[in-house]
Amino acid sequence: MERAVEDLGYRLQALDGDHDDDLPADLSHTTAAYRRALWLVVLINVGYGVVEAVAGFVARSQALKADSLDFVGDGVISFLGLLAIGWSLAWRARAALIQGVFLGVLGVCVLLNTGYRVLVLNQPQAELMGIFGAVALVANVAAAVILLPHRGGDANARAVWLFSRNDALGNLAVVIAALLVAWTRTAWPDLVVAVVIAGLFLQSSWSIVRHALADLAQVRRSG
Repeated sequence: MERAVEDLGYRLQALDGDHDDDLPADLSHTTAAYRRALWLVVLINVGYGVVEAVAGFVARSQALKADSLDFVGDGVISFLGLLAIGWSLAWRARAALIQGVFLGVLGVCVLLNTGYRVLVLNQPQAELMGIFGAVALVANVAAAVILLPHRGGDANARAVWLFSRNDALGNLAVVIAALLVAWTRTAWPDLVVAVVIAGLFLQSSWSIVRHALADLAQVRRSG
């Protein structure tokens, strides 16, 4: 029976006593389809994150650099979410807590780096910003669509979804920044968008941490 259930993409776990509260209300993130979705998202984000980081330095674009960090961070966090499948609620919540803190650190780093670039102002190459931003937007929308059916569930599953959603929104902002840089012929749109992306990081970080702490509180209440 256990083999038949696992062939369907689910997993049986022995329970000590009555600890049903340790199981998530939404089991969509335990299926084989969710594992495949996460692997695709990991490959898309880490691969293009490296490409976009190089493009950010070549184009001297803070928005591209910030977005490349989001790409790589999303890939790492998606891989952590992949590892966390099958863990208890407490450990999934702890994994989500790490994800939230990591996203917050990325946001602070983007803000500090952008502040430095304000002092050493140079105009990015709008053409490269627009090209790589548009390609990244396509990649991120694809990743978000892959994860869309699995966005429910516990804090860990929500964290993975928020990272992918942030990527798509961040790339849309990068494309808009590239158009504004080309129009105004100044670096300020690029820097403003980098700050907006950092703010999105911090807002999502707080949301992930809040849900993770709620899941940990649920574990404590259940004994």
